[in-house]
Amino acid sequence: MQSEPGRGGLGEEEARAIAEGRHGDPFAVLGPHRVEIAAEGGRARPKWRICAFVPGALRLFVLTGRQTAGRQTEAEARPYPGIPGLFTHVLPRRAAYRLRAETPDSAWEFEDPFRFGPVLGEMDEYLLGEGTHRRLWQVLGAHLVTHEGVAGVHFAVWAPNAERVSVVGDFNTWDGRRHPMRRRGPTGVWEIFVPGLTEGETYKYEIRGPGGALLPLKADPVGFGSEHPPRNASVVRRIGGAFGDAEWMAGRAGRNSVDAPVSIYEVHLGSWKRAPGGRMLSYTELARELVEYVEWMGFTHIELLPVSEYPFDGSWGYQPVGLFAPTIRHGTPEEFRALVDAAHRRGIGVILDWVPGHFPTDPHGLGRFDGTALYEHQDPREGFHQDWNTLIYNYGRSEVRNYLVSNALYWLEEYHIDGLRVDAVASMLYRDYSRPQGGWVPNKDGGRENYEAIAMLQWMNSVAYAEAPGILTAAEESTSFPGVSRPVDQGGLGFGFKWNMGWMNDVLRYMALDPVHRKFHHNQMTFALVYAFSENFILPISHDEVVHGKGSMLARMPGDGEQKFANLRAFYGFMWGHPGKKLLFMGQDFAQGREWNHDQSLDWHQTGLAPHRGVQLLVRDLNAAYRANPALHVHDCRPEGFEWIEPDDGANSVFAWARRGRAGDPPVVVVSNMTPVERRYRLGLPEAGRWDEILNTDAQVYDGGGRGNLGGVATEAHPAHGRAQSAVLTLPPLSTLWLRHVPGEGPGGGGGNPVAD
Repeated sequence: MQSEPGRGGLGEEEARAIAEGRHGDPFAVLGPHRVEIAAEGGRARPKWRICAFVPGALRLFVLTGRQTAGRQTEAEARPYPGIPGLFTHVLPRRAAYRLRAETPDSAWEFEDPFRFGPVLGEMDEYLLGEGTHRRLWQVLGAHLVTHEGVAGVHFAVWAPNAERVSVVGDFNTWDGRRHPMRRRGPTGVWEIFVPGLTEGETYKYEIRGPGGALLPLKADPVGFGSEHPPRNASVVRRIGGAFGDAEWMAGRAGRNSVDAPVSIYEVHLGSWKRAPGGRMLSYTELARELVEYVEWMGFTHIELLPVSEYPFDGSWGYQPVGLFAPTIRHGTPEEFRALVDAAHRRGIGVILDWVPGHFPTDPHGLGRFDGTALYEHQDPREGFHQDWNTLIYNYGRSEVRNYLVSNALYWLEEYHIDGLRVDAVASMLYRDYSRPQGGWVPNKDGGRENYEAIAMLQWMNSVAYAEAPGILTAAEESTSFPGVSRPVDQGGLGFGFKWNMGWMNDVLRYMALDPVHRKFHHNQMTFALVYAFSENFILPISHDEVVHGKGSMLARMPGDGEQKFANLRAFYGFMWGHPGKKLLFMGQDFAQGREWNHDQSLDWHQTGLAPHRGVQLLVRDLNAAYRANPALHVHDCRPEGFEWIEPDDGANSVFAWARRGRAGDPPVVVVSNMTPVERRYRLGLPEAGRWDEILNTDAQVYDGGGRGNLGGVATEAHPAHGRAQSAVLTLPPLSTLWLRHVPGEGPGGGGGNPVAD
């Protein structure tokens, strides 16, 4: 049908497309538009046609800024014939206006969102289209802004294959016809400014996919907030709150370096501690209780299991939906920022577990976001993770790669996060990861390496270290992929550190053995030193070791109750003395007896029992001694800091080595006896003179037997272990000792007592 005279070109098909929510360019119809309208005598004059679609309204009035007799001028808009809720009105000139809608029972006044121009600028549009906008969160998502003098919320989302995108929420009765968005050219981005909205509004995107199909409502991929699960709408949130961590930020590079003592306490916020009645602690409560505990224990960093919003508690955050939203389970973004700030004020770094390796198939998530395989691969051999029933990002798509790299930078910049630990890196690096023959797609050269994922990780590390100086990144990588912690410009992946999964598997298998069998597996404790300096390693005893029927660390130790605790203490002494940074999961710090349960608090009552309290005090003292002695951390990642003294005494299950720092730092010797037999043991020592026993896992304060070398030992001119000086030590059963050289004190006499064992 032709447009009616005087209506300025609004045709019936356009009108019906607006009313039915299928118009792909609503801003071309709705709002004010200059039109040529024939006047008397046939001469066309420019006017401004206002078109508004207000479902449910019976009358609509246009209110301009002109005043008549002290009142605002209003004019009734004309209803469009046959299409309820659609109104048009012609103004003689362009002017700001508001709308008032009426029904028989109510009236409401509002700003017309379609009278406002775009918010995104040309440079943003260019970078979005190119897939190189490093700070994606500053332009996409929901932002509280004042636009053209009016306060409201700007929404923007990437959905390039959609026919129509609308923002819906309580503010428009979840009706996708009311706020269809403006497409921004070839970028695939849609945007709209909705005046009058405030913080706390819930919203989703209603997307009409290719062919006109309406998709399940989608949460915002760049949303800063979410509803409490199981509800899953996005929530308009402001990222606010002042930082008071200038001193920390200025000096954190030294605290995150390979030379620094790095001892990490891994935490699942939902189960570290619960309030009475089982309630999860808030970020505000954690800022007090968790931070105070970590400071008292002497850990240098807290590592949080993923806090990006996730729908299912049982995933522990490893199946995130809202990558830009700190989970609402504990509070708002502002409160999460305050938690990080509180840690920094106490001299503690915060590391986040970051999950770019996969994402869940939940209908409100990223899967087939605009009706196509947008974030994932179309081919399930590339885009579906069989182990976890999740989807895999298409790392080769520039916009997806940009989304992930920008997200990494978001946490570092907006929350002052000090590091990112990247989960399941091995699953990203190999196209055939956990796939049967014929169930994967080779790379362009016919190989198994995922070139696109490698490039994304390299770019992420390059951007993170360049844009957020002083941070660290760490990879959970379980294979021997070369150069994980080598700089990108040297052909590496660019991570600062790599988890030493091989070390972890070997030593835990050894420690689970009855001591009578350990002599046959001696190399499981020594083999890691063959490759210990090929990467910058972190030694992880993580959450993965106390779940899925593995039991607790204490339960994995052999022997009766007393021996279990002694074994665990000896192992911790071995671990803290071993080259590599340290990581311990919560509950392991006081030898919790049962396996970790994400639905319950840790068993803090056990810290009132002497054996558990003893382990807790040991871990505290291990952290203190590790930090206080440069020999134990300066060369964690370099071979010049390590020297075997006795690697081969499998018959006695004894291990001994020396750790060295910089010139002038007193060396430290670590000795472990992994049998339940007390030994008098002659040990060659790298320096002549006096050696103080600075730590003994059998000490009475740790609920041990109190045996050892109280007062220290002095070397004798008695060759042993290829060294000219040695001393006879008491090695308590199932124990680790640390001895530190005392500079300036000469050696003892010759001979000495014979070694009993």
